[in-house]
Amino acid sequence: MRLFLALLLSLFACSKSEIAQNGLGQPSPPTGAVGFRVLGIAQDAGLPHIGCVCTHCETARAEGHRELVASAAVEGKTGWWLLDATPDLPAQIHAQGSMPKGIFLTHAHIGHYTGLMYLGREALGAQAMPVWCSPRMASYLRSNGPWSQLVELGQIEIREFRSDVPVKLEPGLQLTAFQVPHRDEFSDTHGFLIEHFEPPAVNRSASLVFLPDIDQWEKWDYPIEKLLQADTHLLIDGTFWSGAELPHRNLDEIPHPLVSRSIERLGPTARETGAQVRFFHLNHSNPLWNRNGAEYAQLRASGLQLAVTGERVTF
Repeated sequence: MRLFLALLLSLFACSKSEIAQNGLGQPSPPTGAVGFRVLGIAQDAGLPHIGCVCTHCETARAEGHRELVASAAVEGKTGWWLLDATPDLPAQIHAQGSMPKGIFLTHAHIGHYTGLMYLGREALGAQAMPVWCSPRMASYLRSNGPWSQLVELGQIEIREFRSDVPVKLEPGLQLTAFQVPHRDEFSDTHGFLIEHFEPPAVNRSASLVFLPDIDQWEKWDYPIEKLLQADTHLLIDGTFWSGAELPHRNLDEIPHPLVSRSIERLGPTARETGAQVRFFHLNHSNPLWNRNGAEYAQLRASGLQLAVTGERVTF
């Protein structure tokens, strides 16, 4: 077992400079306490962004820094589970110090599932890694290469979840997928509610909402405010601060809730209930990358937060 772990960590290892630059630091295995760890906060293409010479991207290049794509680890008493398989999957798994017990996918946009490629014969050559996804996403993986090869070779084992039906991770810890409106070209889109029940109590002691992508709060038939409870942490879509960020792109084609409006809508309820709201999945254009900017100051003043890659929260 020790030899296997050593080989595994070698396969997923980054250079010392890469580890220092991506915000995750040296491998930090789960402690056995139930909670979650943020493994990345950038939109699908990361930061710096391909083909971009904006201030955020050029500053990151000059500093030799890379922000990893949005993902999180759910940490239990018996192991951990990965939420979304990003293009940065090797560094994110390396940071956890071991392979996950399973992977849950939200949808079929490049930042959320393409990390599965590292499980193939060209890389890890995994054996029956459980990959949980919706029936439509499962059909997409089974029917399209190179993902279908992972299935055929038994490198991933697809397990289908159903919306609003809990999946038991371990005693006292469960995940429930819920469908949200988004650009569903290849699959539908889900968020995840992870709930912890401390035995012998039957009421939950804490929960996490993982929601990296949604078109608009108003398009969802479930009021987001209902999730803002005292025992809840939320990692939610923070792609754009305002509609002026990408003047060369039509944001109607890539709709997301604007952080500035989310603050206005969610801030009062979050302050009233004590819910912990963290924004992640930031596009490279988002002014929140500038910790000295007015937008970041406005976010902090609202009582809401920007997620930090590497931070670990215990329920």
